[in-house]
Amino acid sequence: MAFLFATIHGIKFVPLNKTIVMKKIILLLCIVMILYNCNSARQTPSNTSDEKTNIAKQDTVRIANDKIEYEIIIIEPGFNAWLVSIARPEGYYSQSFLEGRNIIYVNEWNRRAINGTQFDSNLYELQIDYRQGVDYGYEVNYKLYNYFIYFQRKYKQKLSGFIPRI
Repeated sequence: MAFLFATIHGIKFVPLNKTIVMKKIILLLCIVMILYNCNSARQTPSNTSDEKTNIAKQDTVRIANDKIEYEIIIIEPGFNAWLVSIARPEGYYSQSFLEGRNIIYVNEWNRRAINGTQFDSNLYELQIDYRQGVDYGYEVNYKLYNYFIYFQRKYKQKLSGFIPRI
């Protein structure tokens, strides 16, 4: 074991063990490498326009009933994934339940769309033409109902006295 002694201008250095110094240098290098690697993982490549278009297509839901020529197109990021993964499956609710809730939600939605100064006009851009007594079919009612639930949960809105449930 060798010890190093050094004296510079009257300052006496404590004897150092070469192995301890090497261990500390290696430890310091390991810490620097870990920090560098963690920082490089944060950098993400930007989306190309093709990827953005693909994402927009995936987030677009078309609701239609060709018999009565009715169509709703929902372009809401995340709604399609939520509908597939979190929402109750088709057939869980009865059509009469969905129609009843949709009437309540549509009436409140339209009230807010008309009162653009009282409510966020970016959330309630257009009115929804949904009439009681018209049979829009199960699929239209199912997806419209689930959009209202998704919308209320995502934007922390309350369109009725009901708690938005899944």
